[in-house]
Amino acid sequence: MCVCRDAYLQHISAFTYMQDWNMKPDSRHNRENQRIAFAGLLVLLLPIFSPNLFNPLARAFPSLFSEWNAPKPRHLRLLQGALRYQISDRRQSDLWSPLANQGWKPCVLPKNIPSLPKKSQGYIQVFLDGGLNQQRMGICDAVAVAKILNATLLIPQLEVNPVWQDLSSFSEIFDVDHFINALNDEVSIVKELPSKYSWSTREYYATGIRATRIKTAPVHASANWYLENVLPMLQSYGIAAIAPFSHRLAFDNLPSDIQHLRCKVNFQALVFVPHIRLLGEALINGLRNPSKSQVIWQGRVLNAQFTDEELRNQGRCPLTPEEIGLLLAALGFTNNTRLYLASHKVYGGEARISTLRKLFPLMEDKKSLTTAEERSKVEEKASLLAAVDYYVSMHSDIFISASPGNMHNAMLGYRAYKNLKTIRPNMALLGKLFLNNSMECPEFQQAVQDGHKSRQGQIRLRKEKQSIYTYPARDCMCQA
Repeated sequence: MCVCRDAYLQHISAFTYMQDWNMKPDSRHNRENQRIAFAGLLVLLLPIFSPNLFNPLARAFPSLFSEWNAPKPRHLRLLQGALRYQISDRRQSDLWSPLANQGWKPCVLPKNIPSLPKKSQGYIQVFLDGGLNQQRMGICDAVAVAKILNATLLIPQLEVNPVWQDLSSFSEIFDVDHFINALNDEVSIVKELPSKYSWSTREYYATGIRATRIKTAPVHASANWYLENVLPMLQSYGIAAIAPFSHRLAFDNLPSDIQHLRCKVNFQALVFVPHIRLLGEALINGLRNPSKSQVIWQGRVLNAQFTDEELRNQGRCPLTPEEIGLLLAALGFTNNTRLYLASHKVYGGEARISTLRKLFPLMEDKKSLTTAEERSKVEEKASLLAAVDYYVSMHSDIFISASPGNMHNAMLGYRAYKNLKTIRPNMALLGKLFLNNSMECPEFQQAVQDGHKSRQGQIRLRKEKQSIYTYPARDCMCQA
């Protein structure tokens, strides 16, 4: 904002200076300079008077244009109170203490693993779209489908994300050898198709209707659907390609060995490549060493501008950076807590997180914790950057997300599986609290703490139709 304001003042000064020279010779040259100065001033003022005109540019350069319309604090009274909060030692101890044993433990192996048949029915290909977390779920489901069909799975192909425009392949994100070896007792997996099927590529299926492609797999299809519709194709052609393949396997009414297999893929077989793990460890060490293990993940906010009070009242809006800061302060986190921020670009620039930084000045990100050389293998690759954030989230002392979504759900599942503290914001409660402009700080603090006593990582059993990857008990866990 300061840069823009300075530029605005410079143009005003130049325009005034040229006005003083209007009576001197060479007035044509002066009039031309006036027009140039006026044009410059008009360009600078247009974003103020016609903001819609600049929306495409704002989307293309969020960190630049966000400075024009950075939001002012909406909850000034609560913010001022949060800066004065006094947190008791007992509250601090309770907040940072690990979760007690809840009587559940990881349990991904069935008692009797069916032996791998000597002969495969054919090859299964899947093409996975979406972001990293959606692709992870698709990989788990693809392994399960291969098991159901007694087929050989080709390493899944990751589609180019239309938003991220990331070309990263499976092998650039996940350790392929570990993936194959961890599952070799249950499913046959190959890196490449035999030469007789080399024609079966994404480009081949993009150019026309092909007999070996399944386009009609329903969302949450049953095991029987695959046996009835895909197995005959395998038996006829030796290969079947399924695209799209996202949420294409049901969460219910599957054999226990298939459920256990999905758990095994998600929690054991899918491991990031070494350089992602090394960068993640560097970030974790940089966070933990200065602060004696006080690390908290701060989740992404996709959009900080909401005006629909009804949606907020229902808890359906993500928290703004200001609101996540107020939530953390009310829960008892002090200003010496170190926060890890996934991405400034998501927020739209430094100006949009200034209130959050005021409450928590020890806020870090990838650039503040690592060198350019350490980041060189993941820079400008959205999937790899997301994988690094995923790794840090897996190992943070506390995880909290400002916006429930795929990343939030994936972390809920993983951290429940590992019995790690994960605070689930009570969005419905917070929506009502932030709409109450008359609420005083002590009342807000107490309401937040009362509303989150049972939302800090307590095991929740999966209900019908819920994701096995978000709620791992009972399918992936058993009672100790």
